[in-house]
Amino acid sequence: MQFDAALAAQTAFHHAEHELGADWETAVALEEAFSSQAGHAARDAYEALLNLATRHPHAHSFHAFCIYITWQQVTEETLACHFHTGLRLCEHFLASIDGKRPADVEQIRELRESFRAGLGMEEEDDLQVEYRRDTPKGGD
Repeated sequence: MQFDAALAAQTAFHHAEHELGADWETAVALEEAFSSQAGHAARDAYEALLNLATRHPHAHSFHAFCIYITWQQVTEETLACHFHTGLRLCEHFLASIDGKRPADVEQIRELRESFRAGLGMEEEDDLQVEYRRDTPKGGD
C-alpha cells in the first residue's frame, strides 16, 4: 500500500466529527478503547464502531475510518471474516463517490484490492472493471 492505514484512520476520524452529531462522544470513547486495548476489548470496540457506522449511512469520513480500522484488524487478527468485512465495506463506500474525500476514495480502492488479495481473489481484469464502471450506482 502507498499509505499508512493508521494515519489515514486518524485523518478520517478527525473529519467525521461533524458527521456524527450526538454520537461523536460515543465514537471518541470507542476509538480510544479500540486504539489503546488489545484482544476482546479492542474487538468489542471495533464491532461497536461498525455498528455506529450503520446508524449514520451518510457519514462518509466515519465509514472511511471504519474501513481503515478494519485493515488494522486484519493485521492484528488475520481472519477471513475481517477480509470479508473490509471488502464489503469498501464496495459499499465505493458504490457512490459523491461527496467523499478524493484521498479516501483512492486509498479505499487500494484497500479493496488488498482485501481481495487476502481472500485469494484475482485482480479484476479490464472487462470486470468496465462492467463495474458501467453498472448503475445509487443516484445514477
